[in-house]
Amino acid sequence: MTASLDGMRVVEVSAFVAAPIGGMTLAQLGAEVIRIDPLGGNIDIGRWPLAPSGTSLYWTGLNKGKRSVTLALNTPEGQELAAGLIASAGILLTNLPAATGWMSFAVLSARRPDLIMMRLTGTHDGGNAIDYTVNAAVGFPTATGEDERPVNHVLPAWDVAAGLYLATGLLAAERRRARSGEGGEVTLALSDVAYATAANLGYVADVQVNGHVRPPLGNWLYGAFGRDFATRDGRRVMLAAISNRQWRGIGKATGLSDKLALVGQAMEVNLEDEGGRYAAREAIGAVLAPWFAARTLAEVRTALDAAGVLWGPYQDFGQMVREDPRCSPANPLFAEIEQPGVGRVLAAASPLQPAIPPRPAPRLGGDTDAVLTELLGLSADRIAAYREAGILARG
Repeated sequence: MTASLDGMRVVEVSAFVAAPIGGMTLAQLGAEVIRIDPLGGNIDIGRWPLAPSGTSLYWTGLNKGKRSVTLALNTPEGQELAAGLIASAGILLTNLPAATGWMSFAVLSARRPDLIMMRLTGTHDGGNAIDYTVNAAVGFPTATGEDERPVNHVLPAWDVAAGLYLATGLLAAERRRARSGEGGEVTLALSDVAYATAANLGYVADVQVNGHVRPPLGNWLYGAFGRDFATRDGRRVMLAAISNRQWRGIGKATGLSDKLALVGQAMEVNLEDEGGRYAAREAIGAVLAPWFAARTLAEVRTALDAAGVLWGPYQDFGQMVREDPRCSPANPLFAEIEQPGVGRVLAAASPLQPAIPPRPAPRLGGDTDAVLTELLGLSADRIAAYREAGILARG
């Protein structure tokens, strides 16, 4: 297939999760993304998990399909080379808080008037923040778990969402430039991503309009029926009904339609309504739990799938990789690649299908000479001189 973003070139100067996801999202759609790091790599170069070789599986996972350049960014010569690459590409994606200095929009746009700079900050006023501090403040951990003690989730949800916002914002800015010829600096605050999500899901209005603060409910589904159940063979499954068809499917699959109807009558709630099922959730769960406890996961799967029930098994990462066909080459999302420093691994392409096949992450700095030649026209002698001066990595 023809890559959607073929012909777009982006320079990325970043670390950690959000900005690299933004760059990788663009690379997976066909853009040429050149990641610039300081010599030896940025602060995220060695983050866990690691391969036996010491190569970061985290770093390689978030930088698939990019090109890697390393420069002595603490020197004027290294900064000049980086600025030249940014000007040549015309688009910069970064999460570095450089409002002034060589990487400021004012300085870089003087070299390239139509420059697009997409910058991620911590807070809207330029303060520092990371996913874990933002998440603690936005309310979700206090609504997670089963008691008053806040529970952090292990998914960096705001980083992931911010990365996708970065890619979307960059594409919007590029479209504006194509129509008007104007570049510009676009900023996104990580904390704004979280607070906007809380507002969009109704939790801000719920406090203002109803004076209600969502409590921790464990694994119950808020506002409808859903919870986890244990099976006979020690597995657990999540069951949910967010439509009347799915609710009736649960009764059909379990053979408990009549008993479930009695719950509604006894509690005087309408089980054809999400709110009614939520109000009766404890009683519904008590009716269903013995059915799950008497069956293996395989038996549960057969019965629920046949009735079109909305459910899923709980799996750890190992079970997901070893047992789930969705995490295998049977899914067009995945293909095996040869990742330098790691070996042969299963890698994901863009979830947007059809997608170009996944490509390995580069070796750190492995594209430096080629990029400097292609974009800046540097000769082999000039590159060798920079290497001798310590501006480029040796060996």
